[in-house]
Amino acid sequence: MDTIVSQWTWLFKMGWLAAYIGRMPTRQYRSARWLFAWLVVSVAMGAIVVRVDIAQRREVFQSEARTAHRLLSQRASQHDAILATLVLLDPELPGDDRLARLPALYPQVLQVWRRPSNATWHDVALAQAEPVSRGAARPVVAAVDSSAKRYDLLLAGLPASFALRIELNRWVPWSEWPFDRAGPVEADLVLDGHTMSLQPGIAASGWYGGVTPGFVFDKALDTPSQPFVLHVQRATGPADWPWPSLLALATLLALALAALAAVMSQRAGRRRAEQLLRLGRTARLNALGELAAGMAHELNQPLTAVIASTQAARRLLDDEPLPQATLREALGHASDQARRAAEVVARLRRRLDRPGGAEELLPVPLGGAVHSALALLQPELQRLAVRPVVDDANVIVRADPVALEQILHNLLNNALQALAAVPAPQRTLRLMISTQQRFGILRLRDDGPGLAPQVLNHLFEPFSSTRADGLGLGLSLCHSLAMAMGGTLSAQNVQPHGAEFRLELPLAES
Repeated sequence: MDTIVSQWTWLFKMGWLAAYIGRMPTRQYRSARWLFAWLVVSVAMGAIVVRVDIAQRREVFQSEARTAHRLLSQRASQHDAILATLVLLDPELPGDDRLARLPALYPQVLQVWRRPSNATWHDVALAQAEPVSRGAARPVVAAVDSSAKRYDLLLAGLPASFALRIELNRWVPWSEWPFDRAGPVEADLVLDGHTMSLQPGIAASGWYGGVTPGFVFDKALDTPSQPFVLHVQRATGPADWPWPSLLALATLLALALAALAAVMSQRAGRRRAEQLLRLGRTARLNALGELAAGMAHELNQPLTAVIASTQAARRLLDDEPLPQATLREALGHASDQARRAAEVVARLRRRLDRPGGAEELLPVPLGGAVHSALALLQPELQRLAVRPVVDDANVIVRADPVALEQILHNLLNNALQALAAVPAPQRTLRLMISTQQRFGILRLRDDGPGLAPQVLNHLFEPFSSTRADGLGLGLSLCHSLAMAMGGTLSAQNVQPHGAEFRLELPLAES
């Protein structure tokens, strides 16, 4: 349960961190996003490394615990062999030293007792254990002294029964013992509630924080006469993790993600530059087209007047005493050339109105087009410290994507130029998307100085510009493109200062 709660807590913290990152400014957001990715990948890869390390250490622990179990089982079997030999041979050595040599041969045997058939045991526990041993026909444990770390082992026989008192510290073959006696491994022998400690271990070397329960080994000795359970446990936790490897892995991941971030940033910059170059070329071509359209509009009427005048002159010349043939030929030639010029201008205008034929209008998400245009102007936004606010209502309009992109780019570029004239703390840019009847509406509002009244009345006319280096064709082009898509473009001043441009385009469903 604690593990599940900790996992949900970790997921909640990661979700909160992701939400916090999403509210950061663009540059900080990008850095925090890569930092968050490094953190997640490092934690995931580190968890794998830790799991592999824990599995390896667990396997080593289990192997060492099996070795300790085998050594103790062999020593326990040795005790059975000693008692069996004593019962079988029943040594009849003179005096009380007949069994005194046994502890010298086996240091773990502190004392040996022999009870002939005509005597009684000096200890009640030995007397109670003898019938059990005789019924089982094997040695049995008579008594266990946990504090002194020793126990008594008895084997009933005829004509005499024997008992051994075995000391634990001398029983364990420490020279072959696989564990460090001063290390973190705890080892005990347990029998019927009695626990004799072989080595205490160091619990402080690990951490019982739910990361892992530790390594545990429990198995009874292979000798039925001494069914002690060998309990071995090693605490483990973050103190035992391979921190050098984890730090090296985190460093490598940081370098790899930094290189990836640099590559992606270069690609994004190159792609933005290419798109801006394409938009610049399109703007120049459209400006040239707007210029040609203005020229066609201005030249069409004079040329039409030339045609009418020359035709009237030719009619009048029929009544004059002049060389009619020569004059008629000259005036006819002028009339033909003027008509030809009018046709060229008209053809140029039709070409500019419908380049390559009528453009196909497609469903375009208005919010997506706004975000794309803002992405292209991101360096300028950062330079001016402007954070646009976009109120996206998920509106889809029917438009020419390239023409809509050109309109948005021009409007945003003009807004940024207006914001450059005011102090940085006052620079705000807001784009509001909504619908009204069958039209999608985009309102672009800036807190710049606004539009002068004399400029506002001629804002969308060609060659009308407030900048010394401007041609006055950008807004005129935008207006023409909006009209060609069945929409409108208008502008007004807002209070207390600033300007608002309103672009209306037909909705896709209409």
